[in-house]
Amino acid sequence: VYRILFVHVAAAWMSMFLYLVMAGYAALVLNALRSNLVFFFSPTQVHAHEAPSSGSFRVGGLVRAGSVERAADGLTLRFVVTDTVREVPVAYTGLLPALFREGKGVVVAGTMGADGVFRATEVLAKHDENYMPPQAADALRQAGALPSATLQTEAR
Repeated sequence: VYRILFVHVAAAWMSMFLYLVMAGYAALVLNALRSNLVFFFSPTQVHAHEAPSSGSFRVGGLVRAGSVERAADGLTLRFVVTDTVREVPVAYTGLLPALFREGKGVVVAGTMGADGVFRATEVLAKHDENYMPPQAADALRQAGALPSATLQTEAR
């Protein structure tokens, strides 16, 4: 009788241990996924403090005409991303996509500096004159800066 009871108690402890290990593993995976998420915001949302004050996020809109300034090293530049309502100054060091142009759609990923300048670690340019990332197009439409039929976006 004691032997049968011991087997059942041991099995119960073993299954409880396995459940705890699986729950811990699931918590680690979910935490890793959450910390790697990068959210997209328009310049208007950034100015409304809807973007995180710390951590990475993306800003999308148009590169304001006349705003691109290159440093002497040729790799560092500053430009302004706008949704035609608000603007976000951006600083970036690195190679730009070949399609990066003033007045064209762009999405930049990085963090907001204490000085209000967005420190981009990645710059994504649109594919052609009729393409813009869906989130950037939606943000521009919401700001009233883009007619609904002007751009093609990828299916979500």
